[in-house]
Amino acid sequence: MSTSYFLDTNILVYATSLAPDHLPKREVARAWVARPDWGVSTQVLMELFAQARQPRHGLLPTAAQALVERIAARRPVMPVDRDTVLEALALRHRHYLSHWDAAILCAARRLGAHTVVSEDLAPGQDYGGVRVLNPFQSPPSGLVLA
Repeated sequence: MSTSYFLDTNILVYATSLAPDHLPKREVARAWVARPDWGVSTQVLMELFAQARQPRHGLLPTAAQALVERIAARRPVMPVDRDTVLEALALRHRHYLSHWDAAILCAARRLGAHTVVSEDLAPGQDYGGVRVLNPFQSPPSGLVLA
């Protein structure tokens, strides 16, 4: 199980949200979701369900669940297991990250992704072999999109 990109929760939320303030980011997020070369973690799926069913996003809980089930059936999904948690805690300490962000980065690395697509982390930053790309900004120099 390996993929080039790991999509953070916010990209999936923007792609599916009907919130008016997400409109400027929706098309960029949908273009990423349409790509064949991305995966997620169990953490991202749970965060997506929690966010997507919020009234402002316009999805009923049943639709949010169906969305998660569809992604889980079609994309590589890395479980957040004991080893991922322990790696994330070490990465959190090394880079002064939240434990949630560190878990995303560790799951991406374990999935084989070279890039996490997110607006929540420092764009261009390399976290132990996984770089961050904010799709709503110009790509940092040296980051090649495959």
